[in-house]
Amino acid sequence: MPFAPRVSVVLPVFNGHQTLGKALDSIRNQTLQEWELVVVDDGSTDGTAETLAFYQAREPRLRLVRQPHTGIVAALNAGLKAAQARLIARMDADDEAFPDRLEMQADFLDRHPDIGVAGCLVEFGGCAMRAAGYALHVDWVNSLLSPESIEINRFVEAPLAHPSVMFRAELPERHGGYREGPFPEDYELWLRWMEAGVKFGKVNRTLLRWNDPPQRLSRADARYSTEAFYRCKAGYLARWLRAHLAPPRPIWIWGAGRPTRKRAEWLASHGVSIAGYVDIDPRKQGRRLGGGREVVAPEDLPPAGEIFVLGYVGKRAARSLARNLLAARGWLEGRDFLMAA
Repeated sequence: MPFAPRVSVVLPVFNGHQTLGKALDSIRNQTLQEWELVVVDDGSTDGTAETLAFYQAREPRLRLVRQPHTGIVAALNAGLKAAQARLIARMDADDEAFPDRLEMQADFLDRHPDIGVAGCLVEFGGCAMRAAGYALHVDWVNSLLSPESIEINRFVEAPLAHPSVMFRAELPERHGGYREGPFPEDYELWLRWMEAGVKFGKVNRTLLRWNDPPQRLSRADARYSTEAFYRCKAGYLARWLRAHLAPPRPIWIWGAGRPTRKRAEWLASHGVSIAGYVDIDPRKQGRRLGGGREVVAPEDLPPAGEIFVLGYVGKRAARSLARNLLAARGWLEGRDFLMAA
């Protein structure tokens, strides 16, 4: 009887032989045994081929796809095309899955047929002092558990760690797979699928060690820069505003600093009219900035329901302050305001 995997693990790799063995071992040690591991070697030139040959000789569930070096997006889509199971788990060559990861995520999706993408909590595999920003991002990602919290925070940053997800195989067939462009391919995919109505959830268990090596693409590639995230989210956010604000309301941006105004212009380029700015700095209040738009203090905002506020301040503490001040005035997140930075 032919082997029928319950989960296809898609792992793209380019010159990752130093860490690849640990990643492969972490899949071979899974409590769920009905898996296949689709490794896409994206034209590696180090010892990756030798490492894969070693494991392929010992593991019949490992399926190898080789291609010339064309980048992460092409490698991911090649892996999706080769996958045979109804559930797809992502994995990277420098991360480690905990033994019950596949079992717990597959069971979660079986128990929640309305959820299309399941993440999990992740352990930060780096130095929290040297990479404080990354460690804080991991803490934030781990704080988003419910589908509602994931959905409402999706315009802040990517609400899931890419190598931690498992999703239903029909999703890329129905809504498209990874896209090439000057943007983070995983974040664009999440925004596109959420816009299409796909529900995201998360297993409330730490099931992946998310390592932070110096060569990680998110550190070295311009597609993962802060500005790339803002450009990527702008079109999706503009469409969300048009779909959810009926009748339309004036849009005010919380934050009037130069970086915030620059990033808000990406939103304006998608047809969103920005009425003005909100800022706690009395030196900015009363001025006209960014095309002559007025800057007001939070206490000068009209009552909830008359306008809609987008929180565009980049610092986490400033975002929390804005959220708390608005909530204290009776504003409801998702109805009266939304955090987008």
